[in-house]
Amino acid sequence: MSAHAVSTGPRAAVQDAAPPALDWASWPTPFVFFTGKGGVGKTTVAGTAAVALADAGRRVLLVSTDPASNLGDLLGAPVGPEPSTVPGVPGLAVMNLDPEEAAARYRERVLGPYRGVVTAEELRGIGEQMAGECTVEVAAFDRFTQLIARPETVGLHDHVLFDTAPTGHTLRLLNLPGAWSEYIETSDAAGAGCLGPRSGLASQREQYQQAVDELGDPARTTMVLVSRPDSGALAEAARAAAELAAQGIRNQRLIVNGLFSRPLAADAVAQALAARQRAALADLPQGLRGIPAASVELSAADLTGVPALRALRTGLPAPADAPADAPADADAGRPTGPIAPSSKGAEAPEGVALPAFDALVDELAAGEPGAVLVVGKGGVGKTTIAAAIATGLVRRGHEVHLSTTDPAGRPAELLGTGESAPHTGSGRDGSLTVSRIDPEEELTRYTAGRLRAAERLGPERRALLEEDLRSPCYAEVAVFGAFSGLLNQAGHGRFVVVDTAPSGHTLRLLDLTGSYHRQVMAGAAQVHGRITTPLMRLRDPARTRVLVVTLPEVTPVSEAAVLQEDLRRAGIEPYGWVVNASLTGSGTRDPLLRARAALEGPQLRRIAGGLASRAWLLPWQAQPPAGRHRPAAFAGRADAAV
Repeated sequence: MSAHAVSTGPRAAVQDAAPPALDWASWPTPFVFFTGKGGVGKTTVAGTAAVALADAGRRVLLVSTDPASNLGDLLGAPVGPEPSTVPGVPGLAVMNLDPEEAAARYRERVLGPYRGVVTAEELRGIGEQMAGECTVEVAAFDRFTQLIARPETVGLHDHVLFDTAPTGHTLRLLNLPGAWSEYIETSDAAGAGCLGPRSGLASQREQYQQAVDELGDPARTTMVLVSRPDSGALAEAARAAAELAAQGIRNQRLIVNGLFSRPLAADAVAQALAARQRAALADLPQGLRGIPAASVELSAADLTGVPALRALRTGLPAPADAPADAPADADAGRPTGPIAPSSKGAEAPEGVALPAFDALVDELAAGEPGAVLVVGKGGVGKTTIAAAIATGLVRRGHEVHLSTTDPAGRPAELLGTGESAPHTGSGRDGSLTVSRIDPEEELTRYTAGRLRAAERLGPERRALLEEDLRSPCYAEVAVFGAFSGLLNQAGHGRFVVVDTAPSGHTLRLLDLTGSYHRQVMAGAAQVHGRITTPLMRLRDPARTRVLVVTLPEVTPVSEAAVLQEDLRRAGIEPYGWVVNASLTGSGTRDPLLRARAALEGPQLRRIAGGLASRAWLLPWQAQPPAGRHRPAAFAGRADAAV
């Protein structure tokens, strides 16, 4: 994981200058949420703040709501579904909000009162109703509300800090208390649905309303928008700020993480990185300009373990060995420290020879058209890679459709086409259309379709259906339907490139795909003709190529390996890995960037040594990956226009 820091000290709004540094232990509210686009450093920031508060004598609970959490890696301690202490940090407890474990508890809590009261068949029927994926989401939400609404839980801690999933999913989580309160209020308590008897759900009404009140109280809750100093992450933070304010959550802070303020004067890569950051801060979205802000300097250290987090908080060098192969005379304007400048640029580590990214696009273009799924942890650059593949295929003469299942994904913006969907363009021989799966739009479409199909139902049954469709669960079902539709478009001369949501949520989508597959195959005896389910398409390497994207850092590589194993358990073999934004091979001579490049070596050797069946390398680009021609330049043949 890369290094980042924060500040909630002075209430200074970001202008052209970078905001001040973070006072790590200054959090005035008992509940603090860290949210933002994937990969901006939420876990590092939340973990460092938690350690700082505990060191200051506060009782702290740090909770991850991200299905792909790496909180255990960060703290160097096991993290489970119940609070556990962190060795060496008195007063700090940590836990992961595990959706599956929460679902098991939720089902038992609902079913328990009915055991011995109803028949075995009736009990089995209730259990079957609660077997769907929507129960998993609601159970996780239910556990979340317990942490902020139950006095016996809240009273144990001075602060509860939440390291959340990437923005789109966090917004949905924070919207659920209000959505479920409204659903309970307007539903028939005697009915039943995917959550079991609604009478049991109604018993949670007070807890859910209390959660709504706590989230909207500025004296109780602070929402921290974590962002990198780049235009895409800041735009995402601005969107989140507006949506949170619309939900009544207005006590917000902005943390600009990974600030690179002192680049080597003669280094083109370092200067380009710093200039890009300055331009992004100078063009800060209007919605962020009035929000109190703080910044965290970019670090050369790999921030894992409590000592490294304490070093980040104090601004001292992290307890790690730095490269020592360089003379200290390249730039007298840079401070001397554990890492000195070198006359050499960042070079590939010995024994590592990964082919370039354009070789991957050539290989895909030469094969049979089908689906290309780009998967990985949030913040590794999936959208950029997906856009580069799509435009590269167009330039090689193919018809391509580019879409995303990520609620925060904006491939059209990356291509410089705005939010119009679908966008259509053509190259010399190929063509490109762009769209995105919007959960709200898909839910509206799904609901309308279900109601049209039920036009002949009697008034009572139709009223029950309308009530059930108001359940917040159905957004996930609707997204699955749209995802299946994308897979159906692939082939027959057309590529469909899909930028997926971050790992944990993509795996949930694949779980739905697997559940649907099992249901279809269970009834296959009554179906005439050949059946092809979405899961069968994903498992067919001739129809679908799955690319795992990672950054050349310890945690992203380890998480990519875990994701790969999860895919394999589902019968899906990745086509290969893409190592994105590597400073290795960029040619930088900047000492801080070279130190970060040196940290990449062991990870590149892991990947090339067999962790990935094959992999391709894309170095960090001096020009920002935005506008219609930039992604195509990554994939070669940039002279052709889309």
